[in-house]
Amino acid sequence: MKLEKAIRSIPNYPKKGILFRDITSLLENKKAFNFTIKKMLTISKKLKFTKIAAIESRGFVFASVLCFLLKKPLVLLRKKNKLPGKTFSQKFKLEYGYDIIEVHKNSLNKNDKVLIIDDLIATGGTALAAAKLIEKTKSKVVGFIFLIDLFDLPGNKKLNNKGYKTFSLIKFPGH
Repeated sequence: MKLEKAIRSIPNYPKKGILFRDITSLLENKKAFNFTIKKMLTISKKLKFTKIAAIESRGFVFASVLCFLLKKPLVLLRKKNKLPGKTFSQKFKLEYGYDIIEVHKNSLNKNDKVLIIDDLIATGGTALAAAKLIEKTKSKVVGFIFLIDLFDLPGNKKLNNKGYKTFSLIKFPGH
């Protein structure tokens, strides 16, 4: 199945010059969504990990299904002030400013090996922040799985240069 055909591209959203890759069209297509999960499952079975961390919010969609199928715990990486307990935080740069993601302090420990899931890798800011956040807990990042790699943007290369394994199902230009 050509998953690229299941992704709707919306020009000039959310601002002029951006070609937005809308995954809702894939999620609404049961064959494409099931195929996506099977492909992510195949990749994840080749890795040794104890927990899956999902980046807010679209990463939750894929990671929760994988956790169910693999019988693994799901760790949520959320934006600042979305988690009720004590957290570790990681600030990161965006095109238009800064943001912060957090994880509960009791979600991970030094024995955990973590697979990180998100829908898309673009500039790499959020993904690198997620890895740093996981490492603050003394856990080890075993890799990332993304639905989409915007291959002409530096995110995937940044992760690889830091020694992280990355996998993606679809490659699109980011512009």
